[in-house]
Amino acid sequence: MPAHEQIPTTPWWARAVRPARPPVPVVLMVRAAVGLAVPLSVGLLSHRLDLGVFAGLGAMHATMNDRVEPVLLRVGRVGSAVAASALGMLVGTALQHAHVGAAVLGVGLTLTAFVSGALSATGPRGSAAGMLLLVSAALGSGMPLPGPWWAAAPMMLVGAAFVVLLGLPATAHRRPASDPRNRALATVYEALGRTLADLGTVRGAGSRRVLTARLNQLQDLLPNRRRPDRAGLRPMYEAALAATEAATGLLWAWRPVPPEVAAVPGLLAEAVRRGGGEVVVPDWGPDTPARQALDVALRAAAEAVAGRPARIGTAPAPPPDPWRLRAGLLSGPSVRYGLRVALCIAAGSVVTANFPLSKSYWVPMTIAFVLKPDLGSVFLRAVSRAVGTVLGVAVTAALLSLTTEEWALTAVAALCVALLPYATAAHYGLNTLVMTPMALVLLQLGGQSSAAEFWPRVLDSVLASAVVLLFGYLLWPERPRHRIEPRLVTATTALRAYLDAVTDHRRTGEVWLRRTAYRSLADARHEVRQGLAEPPPTGRLAEQWLPATAALERLGGAVAAFAAQVRYGGRVPDPAETERVRRALDELTAAAREHRPPTSPAARPSAPHDPALSALGRAADELEVLLRRT
Repeated sequence: MPAHEQIPTTPWWARAVRPARPPVPVVLMVRAAVGLAVPLSVGLLSHRLDLGVFAGLGAMHATMNDRVEPVLLRVGRVGSAVAASALGMLVGTALQHAHVGAAVLGVGLTLTAFVSGALSATGPRGSAAGMLLLVSAALGSGMPLPGPWWAAAPMMLVGAAFVVLLGLPATAHRRPASDPRNRALATVYEALGRTLADLGTVRGAGSRRVLTARLNQLQDLLPNRRRPDRAGLRPMYEAALAATEAATGLLWAWRPVPPEVAAVPGLLAEAVRRGGGEVVVPDWGPDTPARQALDVALRAAAEAVAGRPARIGTAPAPPPDPWRLRAGLLSGPSVRYGLRVALCIAAGSVVTANFPLSKSYWVPMTIAFVLKPDLGSVFLRAVSRAVGTVLGVAVTAALLSLTTEEWALTAVAALCVALLPYATAAHYGLNTLVMTPMALVLLQLGGQSSAAEFWPRVLDSVLASAVVLLFGYLLWPERPRHRIEPRLVTATTALRAYLDAVTDHRRTGEVWLRRTAYRSLADARHEVRQGLAEPPPTGRLAEQWLPATAALERLGGAVAAFAAQVRYGGRVPDPAETERVRRALDELTAAAREHRPPTSPAARPSAPHDPALSALGRAADELEVLLRRT
């Protein structure tokens, strides 16, 4: 009997406050602390703390975008973000230097907000650059100007450049284990090993999602095909993709593999960290097409890790540049998001003009942070920002009650920025709790604030969060209130393309289409999980779409199993079965576009699949149960 998809019973507020448990990024934390402490210390020693504060601000913005990754990717990520930040600072300080009135300042920040929002919607690099453009423009319009006034932006670039230099390799020839790409590839093989070990158990689906995430991270680190692959990573990456396809098909079919086979990816991971070596794949006699596909992929991976040519049988397209613009700057989504941010900044400018706020720039700065498009739910960010600011101000006030000595405050700022990489990955509220004391301490070092002026920042953050909730969330004409349904449309379209490649025997692009489909499914699952942490009606809509995302993930496994059947079992695709799956995918796509979540529970078979039967047939049965009108 099929088992139905279970809807989670955890309340939305419990999901909202639950932090993640990321690994502690020691390298990034040390780099962040040194990157901020040195500019501030130089400013103190040279008696130009005004310049040191802006250099420290640039270091902080670089830290917010720093990652452990290859040099070119890292420089591109940090450089684009800090360049936008410096440009925003130049705009803000120019407005302040010109002594413009509140109306002109509001118009200037609103126009900057439109550009910021439009840029933020173009992709990961644009999101970071767009947010810092607006944040720095707001800060520059209100922070004390250094002498000369235009030196603020260049000093930010100096501080950011120092952080970048700290992360450069000490020697030209590094150990393989120190290469971020090798480490990412090793974690892929380790995740593959866990997935193989969990085949046929309830842990399998979770292990597969971790594997997909690791592949996404590796994909973003690999060089473009136009650049030479001197490290020989691409054959090992392609072998990992082929093994992932076979493992996904075995997971869907509830077919375990012997423990000695499940241990092979772990041995491959160790060899990758060593820079190569021999790994023996046992002769285990695979007896189904998916098991044969896994055996072939593991042997190809062993050859690639040993430095020998490996024949994968498929040729994936090159991974895309992870920093490409995903949407045009003047495309519909970018313009709409630009208008959304501009509306909130305009409303915030009206608030600051009519309330006696001591630091009016804190409101637009907070709005910029809350509206960053790739940080999750706007609702949760607004609430977390307000709560985190209250706690952060309390921590700062307690610290300043103990000491206001400049060297002690420099140490406090360095400690806060060191915690930032971990806090950002764990929870947005924790990120705010860490960032608030850091910002307030920088203001204290700049001679602008005192402990008595910190508590008004709570009012500023609450007002900014209320503006975002009202104008950027409740009144913004957007349905759904998050991106669940568009993500599902993208996932169903990618799955259909993958299915077409399998049935049409287009093996050259099949691997890449499968990679695209799995990444789209991961994005859709992520959006649903974020929606579950919001109050109704958003949370209720996420619950309604959760069975569909789970069904699509299982369909990906079914298509992978069917690809192995076609490749190693000699099966000829049945046009009727293929058409049933395509018809169900088209119906699900139409339902997502029309905001009609399926009302039937999704059937999830718990018995192993008979390899003599078509995987597509059972997949069609599952989808038709899901889409059945009740």
